[in-house]
Amino acid sequence: MTTEFTPYAALIGGAMIGTASVLLMLLHGRIFGATGILAGILFPAGARDWSWRVMVVLGMVSAPLVYLLFAGRFPPIQSVASVPWQVVGGFLVGIGVTIGSGCTSGHGVCGMARLSKRSIAATLTFMASTALTVYVMRHVLGG
Repeated sequence: MTTEFTPYAALIGGAMIGTASVLLMLLHGRIFGATGILAGILFPAGARDWSWRVMVVLGMVSAPLVYLLFAGRFPPIQSVASVPWQVVGGFLVGIGVTIGSGCTSGHGVCGMARLSKRSIAATLTFMASTALTVYVMRHVLGG
């Protein structure tokens, strides 16, 4: 399996995530943690808290439509994992997010920008786990 090198798309996407994170903190005093935002939709603290969360998720979900508008096609999506394995992976990520008290956007983008020791430790753990998983999948299991 080869991985495409897409530096411009990564740079643009990273800049957009960073900008959204800064604006959410500046305008609402909130951390851009995607799983926390989703959890606040599922278990709302109030109508005002719920509405901005829904708007953020709608923005994330509508991104392929914006891509379609500019590129004339939906973005290509490739996955080597079957749907059942993707569901298992989603549950494992959910467990990790719960244990780690946050996700990569909350810890890796916002927490590290605030020089949070807990976020730095969490992000190092995410990255080490990712590297180990890729190594095992590609070189041990031959995926």
